[in-house]
Amino acid sequence: MIDLGQYALILAFVFACYGIGSALVSVRVRSPRLLASSENALLSVTVCLAVAAAVLMRALVTHDFRLEYAAGYTSLALPLRYTLTAFWGGQKGSLLLWSILLAIFSSVVVLQNHRKNRELMPFVGATLLSVQLFFLVLMLFAAPVFEKLPIPPADGRGLNPLLQNYWMMIHPPMLYLGFVGFSVPFAFAIAALASGRLDALWIKTTRRWTLLAWSFLGIGLLLGGRWAYEELGWGGYWAWDPVENASLMPWLTGTAFLHSVMIQEKKGMLKIWNMVLILLTFWLTIFGTFLTRSGIITSVHAFAQTPLIGQLFILFLTLVTVVSLALLFKRLPLLRSENKLESLVSRESSFLFNNVLFVGIAFAVLWGTIFPVLSEWVRGVKITVGAPFFNRVNMPIALALLALSGVGPLIAWRKASWRELKRNFRTPVVIAVVAMCSLVAFGIRHVLSLLFFGSCAFVTATVFLEFYRGARARQSMMREAFVPALVRLTAKNKRRYGGFVVHLGMALIFVGIAGSSFFKVEKEATLSLGQLMHLGPYEIRYEGIQAFRDPNKDFVKATLSVSREGLPQGQLVPERHFYVTSEQPTTEVALRSTFKEDLYAILVGWDAQSKAAVFKLYLNPLVQWIWYGGGLLALGTLICMLPRQLLVKSQRQASKRETEHVA
Repeated sequence: MIDLGQYALILAFVFACYGIGSALVSVRVRSPRLLASSENALLSVTVCLAVAAAVLMRALVTHDFRLEYAAGYTSLALPLRYTLTAFWGGQKGSLLLWSILLAIFSSVVVLQNHRKNRELMPFVGATLLSVQLFFLVLMLFAAPVFEKLPIPPADGRGLNPLLQNYWMMIHPPMLYLGFVGFSVPFAFAIAALASGRLDALWIKTTRRWTLLAWSFLGIGLLLGGRWAYEELGWGGYWAWDPVENASLMPWLTGTAFLHSVMIQEKKGMLKIWNMVLILLTFWLTIFGTFLTRSGIITSVHAFAQTPLIGQLFILFLTLVTVVSLALLFKRLPLLRSENKLESLVSRESSFLFNNVLFVGIAFAVLWGTIFPVLSEWVRGVKITVGAPFFNRVNMPIALALLALSGVGPLIAWRKASWRELKRNFRTPVVIAVVAMCSLVAFGIRHVLSLLFFGSCAFVTATVFLEFYRGARARQSMMREAFVPALVRLTAKNKRRYGGFVVHLGMALIFVGIAGSSFFKVEKEATLSLGQLMHLGPYEIRYEGIQAFRDPNKDFVKATLSVSREGLPQGQLVPERHFYVTSEQPTTEVALRSTFKEDLYAILVGWDAQSKAAVFKLYLNPLVQWIWYGGGLLALGTLICMLPRQLLVKSQRQASKRETEHVA
């Protein structure tokens, strides 16, 4: 079976080479049959990679320790759910996951465009297969997935204990879906440049692909934050780690692209800018993957150093850069804007400012991430760039972006009059000011936090006001009840109102970030049995500690009883695990979460004789708002992507229920 997996990768390599060649030749000789053959080769690559993935999964589940990867990332005692997670727990398996996802996406693209976009498809197929070929080269020559051990061990080393967490079962696949998803709009952008078909067709064709990739990447980032919050035991969810930054950067440029393409579709403007953004976004996905695999940065997320992989990534990044810039400069005359910006006070200008800020944050993050590497190359000394730098630079930009997300929907296209601005901004501004004054009255004096909370109130008011005004206008015109009018309005303008839901989700995320960043309280104490400690309004009593063992690990549980203002609030049970196979300890956090705040407890250490224990506790305000905002972000994206017929059906059901209620 192991040999079958290796042969499948070799065959996929052959099919990919043939598919690239036949696609490019089909353009030169104008042969539809040769193009169809190329597309069949692409589908064949998918079949081969599916076989390889099935072989790897079988080896993991059956503990076939003849395979080096199975011996390195599974063990006999590892639970099945984490054995499955081991597929992407190591470098080789994650490369195969990337490849199979890219193959599936590429096959869907081919099937979707079987009878349309034929002028673009040779270049689309060649581009996707070229990316696929790169990862096949990695898996065959630099990080062989099906490498065998000369003497199989009796047991494997097991999965990294930090990855034995339910969030890690879905966080990496989400990120990979986002990273790989951006390959599709990139391929269409290259196809548009290569073919000279530079109208908005390639943007319309890839609109859902871009939204899908962006949403997967955003959700993956949030799930990664949730994993860090619950597993790493440091009281936070984002540390500006280089690998976290590597995932954030393409999300930022992808967000800028999603906004700016609206201007190209409506006004025929920013054609060059949009090309640059999508090319840059794809480049950053490969660059981020390079960071995690080259060994040039140190991170809890990074894989082991493999020099050849790093060199191949640099070569591929260089090739992508040269080809992209060559095609872009060749087509510059065809990428001229059809219209000009008429006023700084317009929706076009707000989108443009929005883009500048998104790219500004991405550049700041990129610079802070690679600066330690550059300093070591130039001066021989690695200068670390920590969270204070990123926070100091990005907080003001993020605040401006947050405010702009509320300003944009209130400004008209082309040019806004003073009367329109006054009418549209009056209510949201008043609500924001009232919110800030109320917070001051409750004792909050932190200026930056007040600005963030006020901006979040402004964005929230804008979203609800837009929904209300739109539904009331439709209600008066069509003489419908409010709820059916609201649903039909959303169905008819999915992108607009789905985008508003996304903006509302981002406002909630920023509420959570501001609350947990500016008002966190922490305390560390050594407690004897029965001893109390206080944290904010909470009283925590240490009740005892117990040791346990299961086939995979030894672990210790401490019990803390919690009360608030004399009323019992249940118990917290922080744990420390020691994994026998890997000889590695981990921290298991205990959480008491409410809409208002999280009480977060860590067992730092203990004395087996006296039963005394050291605890670190955090009081993190409003953290749950981040996860609620992530849910709204996913909902808004879903609304943007849903077929109109499904939304109309929902409206009919709502109308029927309302009629029955009236009857």
